[in-house]
Amino acid sequence: MTNKIYRPHLSTASDARAVRTREALRVALLDLLESKPLDQITIRDIAAAASIGYTTFFRHHPTKESLLDDLAAEEIRSLIGLVMPVMDARSAREGSEALFTYVDERRALWATLLTGGAAGALRSELLRISMEIAAERSPPSTWPPFEVVTLLVVSGTLELLSWWLRQASPLSIPEIAEIHHRNVVEPAWVPGQKPSGQAKA
Repeated sequence: MTNKIYRPHLSTASDARAVRTREALRVALLDLLESKPLDQITIRDIAAAASIGYTTFFRHHPTKESLLDDLAAEEIRSLIGLVMPVMDARSAREGSEALFTYVDERRALWATLLTGGAAGALRSELLRISMEIAAERSPPSTWPPFEVVTLLVVSGTLELLSWWLRQASPLSIPEIAEIHHRNVVEPAWVPGQKPSGQAKA
């Protein structure tokens, strides 16, 4: 996994056929990950599953790891739609359950992303996007600062997901969602007051 989520060149992204090919590659890798780990998947496997030529693969990605980066970026965009409701106290419990349901439906992929060496890039990208959205949604007077809350929720969410995906007998979705809600989301969103008892200089 590279240190940065891969993004195709804009001129390529604007080409409809190239967009369809990239989507076929993402779907092919996702399907292959359901049956074997990334280190056992070859570029020829991916190209065949995507119904494209072997050399065509390299017009879009230099390595299978960069394709995984691209797939991770797509997953992050989908997951953000579930993470942000978690940041909203009115629907936090439902957001937690939706988040773990989403990951469970893509368990092989997320296990690869979070426990196969991709966690650093995934965390950085998820945190970056979450910070941008939180900045738009949070008033300047928010306490604790939205940056702190976002950091705690995103970091805690990814650590809990990683732990859950490693378990041979994982907790049920309602159970893990309850842990997430009570131990990651609620503590970060308890209304607070700025410290007022600090000694004056």
